[in-house]
Amino acid sequence: MTMTAGALAQRSQYNRDAVLSATPVRLLTMLYDRLLLDLGRAESAQVDGRWGYASENLVHAQAIVAELMSSLKVELWEGGEGLFALYTYVSTALINANIHRDVALTRESIALLEPLRQAWHEAAGQLPAQAPVRMGGALGIG
Repeated sequence: MTMTAGALAQRSQYNRDAVLSATPVRLLTMLYDRLLLDLGRAESAQVDGRWGYASENLVHAQAIVAELMSSLKVELWEGGEGLFALYTYVSTALINANIHRDVALTRESIALLEPLRQAWHEAAGQLPAQAPVRMGGALGIG
């Protein structure tokens, strides 16, 4: 099923509005959700030999990891340096997964990041409702 230009524009606007109105913790969980979606798509494409599609998803995943790295304030919490090191490792793994068409590196990245995605979702569910604000503050992102 293909979408019309109007439907695509409407969905794009909805997504833009969702991001702009999201709390910092919701933005973080959205990034993790998309990151794991990209990696799942890349893994499937690698297995099927669809290297162009795999590459697109790996590159997008790399951009998300770069965003997570740039917004992480390691000095705000004890685990910040470890998380930054993990992001650095995953970033390198994704580059190599793409260059060498190595599905094992993609799978390793999924295995490393999925528990973090789940943990952030659990943490977000335990926080009281927050008013939407620009990136920053809570959880050491900004």
